[in-house]
Amino acid sequence: MSSFVCDDDLRVKIAQRLGQFPARRAESAGLRAAAVAVVVTDVGPGADVPGIRDQRSWSDQAALLLTRRSESLRNHPGQWAFPGGRLEAGETSVAAALREAREEVGIALAETDVLGCLDDFVTRSGFAMTPIVVWGGAGLVTRSDPAEVASVHRIPLSEFCRSDAPQLSYTDTSDHPVLRMPVGDDAIATPTAALIYQFREVCLMNQATRVAHFEQPEFAWR
Repeated sequence: MSSFVCDDDLRVKIAQRLGQFPARRAESAGLRAAAVAVVVTDVGPGADVPGIRDQRSWSDQAALLLTRRSESLRNHPGQWAFPGGRLEAGETSVAAALREAREEVGIALAETDVLGCLDDFVTRSGFAMTPIVVWGGAGLVTRSDPAEVASVHRIPLSEFCRSDAPQLSYTDTSDHPVLRMPVGDDAIATPTAALIYQFREVCLMNQATRVAHFEQPEFAWR
């Protein structure tokens, strides 16, 4: 399995690959604009996910910062997600992603920490979601808002390079497959999974892979 150390070499490599990637923006007519922060940090104290072994020995390895949404939320309770939400009036996607990261998980990152962006993903619920890739670096300290976030996880990048990722399945609601990304003994569903998969392909594998066509499982949009 691939290994990725959270260091300046990785930061530069991701920034260069995003700089060469022509990200696609969705047509905004009739859609609500949203942004998510795809934060690259280190595994640190561990991913705290059943099925991921030897987490403490991976403390210097790079990871993506993901949350489990609070069960008290009206929309998508308990689901895996990146910090993110709707744009406020006059706000850019970058500003919204950084604000949501600060509000949800208590991390103060600046525009100078932004490495680039991935393709917009249009959700079944009518959002055009812009993924902003941000360098959090090693030693990032989080402080979650319990009203929005049940738990914070630092998932090693190597977990997303497993031989069984991605997982595709079909449903009678669409001609396109549902994409999931396995993590430990669990699996993350699209749209979050689609963003993780594109991050893997573009930032780690240097492949210009598109993901906008992937379907969401029914529970993610009902």
